[in-house]
Amino acid sequence: MNEASTMAAASSHPAKPDLAAVKARQQAAWSSGDYAVVGTTLQWVGEQLAEACDLRWDERVLDVAAGNGNATLAAARRGARVTSTDYVASLLDRGAERARAERLDIEFKVADVEALPFADASFDAVLSTFGVMFAPDHTRSAAEMARVCRPGGRIGMANWTPDSLIGRLFKVLGRYMPPPAGVQSPSLWGSEPHLKALFGERAAAIAVTPRQFTFRYRSAAHFVEVFRTWYGPVHKAFGALPPEQAAALERDMIELFEGANRGGAHAFVAPSEYLEVVVARR
Repeated sequence: MNEASTMAAASSHPAKPDLAAVKARQQAAWSSGDYAVVGTTLQWVGEQLAEACDLRWDERVLDVAAGNGNATLAAARRGARVTSTDYVASLLDRGAERARAERLDIEFKVADVEALPFADASFDAVLSTFGVMFAPDHTRSAAEMARVCRPGGRIGMANWTPDSLIGRLFKVLGRYMPPPAGVQSPSLWGSEPHLKALFGERAAAIAVTPRQFTFRYRSAAHFVEVFRTWYGPVHKAFGALPPEQAAALERDMIELFEGANRGGAHAFVAPSEYLEVVVARR
């Protein structure tokens, strides 16, 4: 094979992204800042998801990529026997603090959604609020969630949509910190066709309900300040960029947020669409 044909063959079969390296960078990002400062404001999303999944007392419930435990606490408040997992131990610590404050009996375990350390069909329901969508390997993550969920059980998720405020924020961040070629966007989990492709024959049915979460801050600049300080991926992006690019990113974020603001001149009130998803396990 000559050099030209070798190059043509290589271009027709692009190298797959190093998902292990992507995951390592993501883990470092989520370990930075303090996601719980933002995450606790999203608690009612977990409550709504628990209701959508019709959780019952004593059911075995797994929360994957649980973060600070919004779905975890919602399930435990309904009497479920909950195991809360994340690959960032410090996030689980924040969830455990919240559980102790409410005297909820919850198991917390460091675990990766792409390689869950549980037997097949171990749980009646598997949940994730704005969590699994950030796993680099979409196909493997969906397969693992389905594997540990019993036949007839439910897989419940809340995922930002591609055109939501947060979905558009991902696009802004991507202009400054481009993801490796071949890595799928997290917001694809907020697309019904993508969900159907991921769960396929494992699903007896997939119920999708568009909902909105409303962010409330003093101003667009305040929203940027909170995300820059506490929200891991944004915190990490600002830390990695040279000063002039960081300033440009801040301007672009403020422009995005001001365009979404419906709170007037003296407040920031902006809705962001997400999909509430309930997969009935075949």
